[in-house]
Amino acid sequence: MKSFRERVFTVVKKIPKGKTLSYREVAARADNPNAARAVGAILKTNYDPKIPCHRVIRSDGGLGGYNRGGMKQKKKLLQRESALS
Repeated sequence: MKSFRERVFTVVKKIPKGKTLSYREVAARADNPNAARAVGAILKTNYDPKIPCHRVIRSDGGLGGYNRGGMKQKKKLLQRESALS
């Protein structure tokens, strides 16, 4: 059985370009709907460019964190993918 961490990365890898999911939605799809904060902690440790963690945002529409280049980079990536206006 995959660990929660592995399930989170699997879910995030499947987020298509131009789309986003909230930390809560990722947690639910990884079979632990109450673990949105844990999703954030897991993604904070991701440095694999094949896992598009920039596509995970807060439930209120805020960007949340991003460990590869900061918030400006996350916003730039999402705008480039037409996931933000």
